Amino acid sequence: MIKFDRFELNNGLKVIVHQDKSTPIVAMNLIYKVGSKNESVRRTGFAHLFEHLMFGGSENIPKFDIPLEKAGGENNAFTNADFTNYYLTIPKNNIETAFWLESDRMNKLAISENSLNIQKQVVIEEFKQNYLNQPYGDAYLLLKPLAYRKHPYRWNTIGKEIEHIEKASMKYVLDFYARYYNPNNAILSLSGDISTSQIEKLSKKWFWPIEKGIEFISIYPNEPTQISQRRKEVSRDVPQNAIYMAWHMPDRLDNGYYHCDLISDILSNGNSSRLFRKLVKDKETFSDINAFISGDIDNGLFVVIAKLMDETSIADGIDAINNEINTISNEFVSDYELEKVKNKIESTLLFSKISGLSKSMSLGYYELLGDANMWNDESNNYNSVSKFDILNTAKEVFKTTNQNILVYNKI
Repeated sequence: MIKFDRFELNNGLKVIVHQDKSTPIVAMNLIYKVGSKNESVRRTGFAHLFEHLMFGGSENIPKFDIPLEKAGGENNAFTNADFTNYYLTIPKNNIETAFWLESDRMNKLAISENSLNIQKQVVIEEFKQNYLNQPYGDAYLLLKPLAYRKHPYRWNTIGKEIEHIEKASMKYVLDFYARYYNPNNAILSLSGDISTSQIEKLSKKWFWPIEKGIEFISIYPNEPTQISQRRKEVSRDVPQNAIYMAWHMPDRLDNGYYHCDLISDILSNGNSSRLFRKLVKDKETFSDINAFISGDIDNGLFVVIAKLMDETSIADGIDAINNEINTISNEFVSDYELEKVKNKIESTLLFSKISGLSKSMSLGYYELLGDANMWNDESNNYNSVSKFDILNTAKEVFKTTNQNILVYNKI
């Protein structure tokens, strides 16, 4: 059980404090409730661009990293479809430096035409290097719009196309910052040898003067129920033919999310999992195969990725995967299999409650979902899943009409 205190400033900033006296290092996590799903279809990639811009300097701090490093701290960030996350660790005696840094870039980020152009080029090069110029790099640029027709999950976090970043104007960038980078659109969570009174005092000193942003409610179009199988084939300079399959699955707050997570582990977690044991080791149909869930807050995807052996045809590869999917959709998993994957998840959850950074990030994430205390319930959520739940969810998710298939044919 992770204990924590929670309070909210008058400007809407939510703050979560977990005291851990075992470490002299404090972990600070700051979530902004803006991800790629908040973007316009004509201006994608902005949430990720802003992750870069936030390190470019603010009104009183020309270089974010320099004072943090001098104080013995480290930091990083990531962006996904649902939110943007900034995190750092710092010795507890220098914790006020962290409050100074994060509040200054929340209050007034220094965005010049020069800094914007530099970060645009960085993101463009990242787009080219990671998504266009390496084997299978464009997989999600192809798979997401195949699976989604309405919901903004249909484009990747990096953006839909390079042109959107190239044409990013200063006006739109400033509008994006003004709308989303506000205390009432953020969650601050900390873990370390700290007290709630200390954090409340620092929060009021550094964040209270920041004005609340405009209140708004983000509404996303519901993805229509898929009514037929979709398939796309591409030819690429890749080392092996590959199959990507994706099925729509329940959202993060649905019990079916836990069912799908366990199904993915039964199929693909470790060398004794079904897909690896049967299709890689025994039958040698694939050189590699993985199953996982996207982990999105709204209705995400259950994904299977397989790299084919040269002797395996595309048709045989698809049949092999579908056979395993059909088995788990029509036959109960064994008690042993289900207990094994539950134990692995239990172990992962326990280890996640050791690291201060993991604790601060998780408390912020679950507060984003609705209540930080939900993290303490996760073990029960997984342990309560029965083999009947697994079967029923598999039947619903793995319908042929819910299937999306992307095929890579090597040139």
